[in-house]
Amino acid sequence: MTEQERALATLQEYLREQDLEHEPAGESAYAITLPGERKLQVPVRLDVGTHALGVHAFVCRRPDEEHERVYRWLLERNLRMYGVAFALDRLGDIYLDARLPLSTVTPAELDRLLGAVLTYADESFNTILELGFASSIRKEWEWRTSRGESTRNLEAFRGWLERDEDPPTPH
Repeated sequence: MTEQERALATLQEYLREQDLEHEPAGESAYAITLPGERKLQVPVRLDVGTHALGVHAFVCRRPDEEHERVYRWLLERNLRMYGVAFALDRLGDIYLDARLPLSTVTPAELDRLLGAVLTYADESFNTILELGFASSIRKEWEWRTSRGESTRNLEAFRGWLERDEDPPTPH
């Protein structure tokens, strides 16, 4: 059995044992969705290549505004993260990305890595929205409150919206 075959078998067994919904996304790749809290779903693609396992998780579309501020915050976060890093695609959409040598693909390492993906995507999501979509969030808030509509999906931003301020500067 080659290292690639072993890693693929380990991944397949891990996905079954963890009862993670998954579907094939190519010959040696899987698409899964991790359930979050702030970011309700984190779509992840796992690619078992010849030499490495690639992990690609979509976090957020390209920010509408404050690109430099958003991207700087992401780069600063990268310095404190385990196993994955924020990255941008050619459109400016935000991902978490990782490459693991196939020799390190074990159930424990998959668990740590996917846990890191979920944690970082979920913890970062509202800050990315506040920095990169504040104008859209404010417009949506004003539209909903003027019509007496529910603002439940905007609760995370209530503080600065009700004070009519800019979002707080993240650490």
